[in-house]
Amino acid sequence: MTLTVTAVAHRGDPYRARENTLPSIRSAVDRGADAVEMDVRVTRDRVPVLLHDSTLERLWGHDVRVDRLDHRELLERTGGGVPTLRDALSAAGDRRVMVDLPGATDTCVRETVGVVRECGASERVYYCADSHAMLKVRAADPSAEIALTWTTLAPPRPVLLEAVRPRWLNYRFGLLSRELADRIHSDGLLVSAWTVDTRRTMRRLLSYGADSITTNRIDALRAQLVNSPSVGAR
Repeated sequence: MTLTVTAVAHRGDPYRARENTLPSIRSAVDRGADAVEMDVRVTRDRVPVLLHDSTLERLWGHDVRVDRLDHRELLERTGGGVPTLRDALSAAGDRRVMVDLPGATDTCVRETVGVVRECGASERVYYCADSHAMLKVRAADPSAEIALTWTTLAPPRPVLLEAVRPRWLNYRFGLLSRELADRIHSDGLLVSAWTVDTRRTMRRLLSYGADSITTNRIDALRAQLVNSPSVGAR
């Protein structure tokens, strides 16, 4: 039996191009990513853009919150480097897109889901973040595919699973074991792991039966999948 695994590029291909930018996304696609993970926040004028941090300081050298800037001001401060979600979806081509929502306000979720719909991308986009964010997504889009990010070994409560209705449970890689993966599968869910950058850990998670692995080194993960005879690609 062949295990099918989704290779997810974390924020694009950040070792070759700045994370969450169009060059990073295109590099990840060129190197064989099945899906690209992108972090989305909204500007003051409600434009969904790609940025993990709440401020521009780490990546762009400006200690200012993205939600305090209009989109035009954001473009000026970053030289056009921070793409809109709309442009990022186009850059990903036909690849799947995992939208992470680190700043999941009601406005952020509503505008993000709206852009995904307008772009006709609902079938290839799925969402990940904590339970508070995913409850907002579920309210905004009853049919959304969700990867519920979970950071403890205590299982999600049934009432939460019923409300969120995730397809995936998305775990930090260090928490996963074969027993945990088996339990998740027995509950009818898929196993997603993040963020995995060493070949040894990739091999270990594949042996556990992970259905999806998110990595900053998409080329290394693709090589592991090619060299594992019992593993295919989704």
